[in-house]
Amino acid sequence: MPNWQAPDRPDTPKVPDERTSLDSWLEFHRATLLIKCAGLTADQLVARSCEPSRLSLLGLVRHMAEVEGWFHQFDDLPEVNLYYTDDNPDADFEDADPQRADHDLAVYQASIERSRAAVAGLSLDKVSPDPDGEVSLRWVYQHMIEEYARHNGHADLLRERIDGTTGS
Repeated sequence: MPNWQAPDRPDTPKVPDERTSLDSWLEFHRATLLIKCAGLTADQLVARSCEPSRLSLLGLVRHMAEVEGWFHQFDDLPEVNLYYTDDNPDADFEDADPQRADHDLAVYQASIERSRAAVAGLSLDKVSPDPDGEVSLRWVYQHMIEEYARHNGHADLLRERIDGTTGS
């Protein structure tokens, strides 16, 4: 497996309209997660923070591929559980396998592409059904930015433990 490459991280405009702000911050955080993974080997990507934690960088990528499904609610295509099963709801973290790291990166990238396509041109006021009640696209954006920000903090600590790299 080749080392994962760091993507270009977009700038976040200082005086944008609401949709541009939400899109740019989401893209910023998506890129940040991959920057935290860049240059590592497959074995490093599955390194756990410390016992008993199941957190690993690859686990975070797998988790975020699954969580991108919040956007998929808006595309009228069948819902897909990428890693979750009734027998193992935490498979995104527990079953991270270095031999499948490139596959998991491709799954993550495909999930993001589906997300982008699902919400392109939709109003932030568009409502989608949710098992716990309806949610607006605006809420999903805000939730996803929060989710990425929280997990990017985890990724920062994981990366520092692996090779001492901090920042970015």
